[in-house]
Amino acid sequence: MSTDLATALAEGPPLVLDGGLSNQLAAAGHDLSDELWSARLLAEAPEAVTEAHLAYYTAGADVAITASYQATFEGFAKRGIGRAEAARLMASSVELAREAAQRAEVTRPLWVAASVGPYGAMLADGSEYRGRYGLTRAELERFHRPRLEVLAEAAPDVLALETIPDTDEAAALLHAVRGLGVPAWLSYSIDGDHTRAGQPLEEAFALAADAEEIIAVGVNCCAPEDVPRAVETAARVTGKAVVAYPNSGETWNARTRAWDDSPTLDPAFSATGARLVGGCCRVGPETITAIARSLGRA
Repeated sequence: MSTDLATALAEGPPLVLDGGLSNQLAAAGHDLSDELWSARLLAEAPEAVTEAHLAYYTAGADVAITASYQATFEGFAKRGIGRAEAARLMASSVELAREAAQRAEVTRPLWVAASVGPYGAMLADGSEYRGRYGLTRAELERFHRPRLEVLAEAAPDVLALETIPDTDEAAALLHAVRGLGVPAWLSYSIDGDHTRAGQPLEEAFALAADAEEIIAVGVNCCAPEDVPRAVETAARVTGKAVVAYPNSGETWNARTRAWDDSPTLDPAFSATGARLVGGCCRVGPETITAIARSLGRA
């Protein structure tokens, strides 16, 4: 791209992120109940992944997040997929998003963020929303570094260290991204003004304040009402660009395995001061278009 993402975040108008990739894939009729979630489609339906990215670029997104959130060597191994093929599939997540950017009939710059989900995403047991896995920081770093290397080699514009539930895993990731040659953002999953594991956000964001590799900090996969205060805290503590992509506001009912309530996400949340804004769970292309319009981008 003619402008790197860090420069665009620092100097240009706010940028628009995509919405929930799984949301768009499910809307297209794909079953994502597997433990690999959207990462399964990297092997079984790669064109569907490209089409989902394309839908968001067309809707107004400047940045697409890859289908690698739940893609890990350990997770693929459970399905009998060896390391070489697992690495190929992870790298393909970046290639598929690049293909969508090339196919998008737009003139603005488009970027690709390689998703790096938390350790708990690999476990597929809900612990990604609690953290505190009982692992040391060194163990978490050993888990993350190999796939970070694979994704970095695929040359995304940025690594999205996202939905991180606690400061231990954040510290491990901040160490693991060193020397990869690719910038990253760090985004926590939060509850109010604390991480999901209960640490104050001031403490959580402070970890990234002096990390040269981190070009943005923020929150995702959270309630819309938690965003404004988190954005203010992130900017004040770190002085970095802020990224924010909350859920729709609906709540998941584990008993009925269905979404309750109605969406509460107001596209006007983009005016909170974040430099990179979009949506996470249950946020589709229509909402991304509304966010882009709220920023005068569509």
